[in-house]
Amino acid sequence: MKPQHLLLALPISLNYDIATAFTNPSASQSFVHQKQDRLNGRSAIASSRDLVEQELSTAEKSMDILNMNGGSAISIGEAEVAHGMPWSDTIGKTNEEDPLLYMPFWEWQMKFMKENLTNLRPHDCVTEYAYKDNVDKKARMVNQCYQSDEYRKIRMTYYDAGDSTQVFNSVWYPNPEYNLPILGIDLLSFNRKKYLAIVDFQPIHEIESDHAMTYEHRLQPIKDQYEALKGRMSSKFYDETQFFSQEMLFARFDDENTVTQDLLPAFQQYVKLHTQLVAETSPSSSADEQKLVLDRQKEYDTYSAERDPATALFANMFGKEWADDFVFDFLFSLSDRKEGGLAPPPMFGGGGPPRGNGGNPMGNPMQKQEKVRSSSSQ
Repeated sequence: MKPQHLLLALPISLNYDIATAFTNPSASQSFVHQKQDRLNGRSAIASSRDLVEQELSTAEKSMDILNMNGGSAISIGEAEVAHGMPWSDTIGKTNEEDPLLYMPFWEWQMKFMKENLTNLRPHDCVTEYAYKDNVDKKARMVNQCYQSDEYRKIRMTYYDAGDSTQVFNSVWYPNPEYNLPILGIDLLSFNRKKYLAIVDFQPIHEIESDHAMTYEHRLQPIKDQYEALKGRMSSKFYDETQFFSQEMLFARFDDENTVTQDLLPAFQQYVKLHTQLVAETSPSSSADEQKLVLDRQKEYDTYSAERDPATALFANMFGKEWADDFVFDFLFSLSDRKEGGLAPPPMFGGGGPPRGNGGNPMGNPMQKQEKVRSSSSQ
């Protein structure tokens, strides 16, 4: 949308004045009156031109604000169905009746956002990263991005490579008026045999009480309901003392029933509680406090960009250069870009960017288990 398009909203009286200014005087009028009318007409045109210029200036400022805030010209309805979402079938190979394992999480979150967030609208942060596929390896990925009065950015990613790999990832960044943790969600499935799940209120301060509101005591009763989600994170990827809470839901499991029985309801409760925290927090009007929140969110992005184990998956599927751009420009867009690009961290202890396997960064975990058994028996 261009600023001049907003001229359509000019007052009707302005259009009437412009039309009147160009109307020929009546033949019964005297020359003096005609001359005076012409002068009045010129004055009306000049006045109208000034008003038009003022409206254009205001429109340009409005567009600058819109662009600065990541505004989007498309509607929520258009954004949520982009690239055929929500998908109902996989691009890859499958032996499952419902191959898109985490699509119910995507659909529930989308519905919840529309029903519970204020002034929800598409964010233009997706740009060229909205969709990517690798037809040869039968893998695809869709990304969507939203904002609301409560959250400056909510990004959503779904990665589909059939039974080989299913991923749902989402991060909710509160607006800087709210000194609160970031909501992080990362759900992965490999070969429909190995599963990894992380859902957390990721602190932006080392000390919980430095946030506008403490929250771990409210997470604990939820976590206590789900024994399967009480695992500990490996230090191979992250330091769990940085940007992770004590009540993080973390699980590695091989029973897919855990996804629907434990993970889905726990995920829903964490999302609901996060939005409740925002609703209960008084927004800060202090520029210094807002800058501090943004600075800490930037630290979070930089830390995560350098350690996200999914980077190996993206590098394998779409090339390292594209993966670097995707991580720095979309996933963690406030991060400081590392010179020379990222060194993709291993996933589940694997080494470097994986090859083949339809996007599965684990390779074939069952073959690895067989190798371990055979070597131990020698």
